[in-house]
Amino acid sequence: MKRLATALVLIPATVWVVLFGPGWALLALLALVGILAFREYDHIAGENGIPRPGWPGVVAGLAVMLAPEPQIVVVLVVLGGLLLALRVSDLKDAMAGAAAFALGAIYIFGAWRCASELHAINRHWLMFAVLLSWAGDTAAMYVGKAFGKHKLAARVSPSKTWEGAVASVIAGVLAGTIYAHYLLPSTAMGFALVAAAAGNIAGQAGDLCESAMKRGAGVKDSGTSLPGHGGWLDRIDSALFSVPVVYALVRFLAPVM
Repeated sequence: MKRLATALVLIPATVWVVLFGPGWALLALLALVGILAFREYDHIAGENGIPRPGWPGVVAGLAVMLAPEPQIVVVLVVLGGLLLALRVSDLKDAMAGAAAFALGAIYIFGAWRCASELHAINRHWLMFAVLLSWAGDTAAMYVGKAFGKHKLAARVSPSKTWEGAVASVIAGVLAGTIYAHYLLPSTAMGFALVAAAAGNIAGQAGDLCESAMKRGAGVKDSGTSLPGHGGWLDRIDSALFSVPVVYALVRFLAPVM
């Protein structure tokens, strides 16, 4: 019930901002959720025994998301991470600290940069990318619980099954192609199918990657701020992978398919 209640608040708010809100509202939402998720990532890094990026990591991430020339900023973020790593008391932790700093900024805010640029192409493409995760996660949860027998990645996430993963892809493809048919009518259905399948599979990979980080840290959820969903990073882990993949496909392949 808590999971449903949280979804009933988050989903309409997200849909409104993505489809009907002004551009600044989307940037504000991405920045806020990014900061909240980064704080949880920061905690996970600390629980893994890695020097925590802290607020400098948030500033670096916002620069990645908002700067007019993101390529240059990404290079500067990596260099800044190396410099900040020199502050650690034990220099054997310097490399891990620098890596965690750069990874967090690019992993979370780099994905949100892709979300902003995908929205600029067509806001329905961003909704398409988010929908793949929503539909896929729901199908995976119910099918996995009812029929799941074969573990997908037992060492990383024991509750996930191949049956649930297949159901996620099917649900994502159905939801994505139906959405594209009605709201992106100029899109070739072949491309919509490819984008939906690739985005959903990427989202499942993102879920597993976050699970691996949490398992290494010995924590079940990234946080407790979203009843029934864990933390913000738990809620967006799939989108952090699906959105960049859909963005790349739309930007580079849509014109030729």
